[in-house]
Amino acid sequence: MDDLKGKVALVTGSSRGIGRAIALGLAEAGADVALNFRSRAAEAETVEREIRGLGRQCVAIQADVSVSGEVTRLAGAVQDRLGPIAILVNNAGISLPQPIEEIAERDWDHVVDVNLKSCFLVTAAILPAMMARHWGRIVNLSSVAAQVGGVVGPHYAASKAGMLGLTHFYAQRLAKEGITVNAIAPALVETEMVTSNPDARADRIPIGRYGLPHEVAAVAVMLARNGYITGQTINVNGGWFMS
Repeated sequence: MDDLKGKVALVTGSSRGIGRAIALGLAEAGADVALNFRSRAAEAETVEREIRGLGRQCVAIQADVSVSGEVTRLAGAVQDRLGPIAILVNNAGISLPQPIEEIAERDWDHVVDVNLKSCFLVTAAILPAMMARHWGRIVNLSSVAAQVGGVVGPHYAASKAGMLGLTHFYAQRLAKEGITVNAIAPALVETEMVTSNPDARADRIPIGRYGLPHEVAAVAVMLARNGYITGQTINVNGGWFMS
């Protein structure tokens, strides 16, 4: 298992929820962490203080990762302030629960841009530095919705399924470059995104409760430390989908 001390991690969408838990978990494992947020600056600053309290370097950078110019700025800022990104967690995402008859083209585009396009843009921005150093860990936060449809809508399920396709392509392409690429597919983790959706009920889960952010974070940290697991989807879902 690789020591993460001195490694720089970028976690998108990390001001709250699963992203926050992953950022803290990586810091506890020794990594310096770049936080990314789109609008919740105060929450990001709180996480930044927590990570600095662990003795790690941390910066919080505002950027909309569904926009290429913003991603370029984000990657450059992390490089300038912390150093080359060695660990990327593509966590930024939105949930837009809607009846299928009410989903408009703009809704589809918005969800796919934030959830899937951002994964491509950020990965493309950080890959050159990883390839130059022959070391990298990429973790993509997909969802059980990619496997069973979920409780949000077809735009969300399709965006999360697309992340699995990206994971598989990059994993086979980058295996000999010292870069692993994996996905995590959580189900109904107790976050604001989940608890605000009336269709997301704990009784859908065989274990009978919501998952907790730190339970997902532990898997992300494991994947960041492991150099032999690649191209895999780790299901953190309480038994909803079994593989």
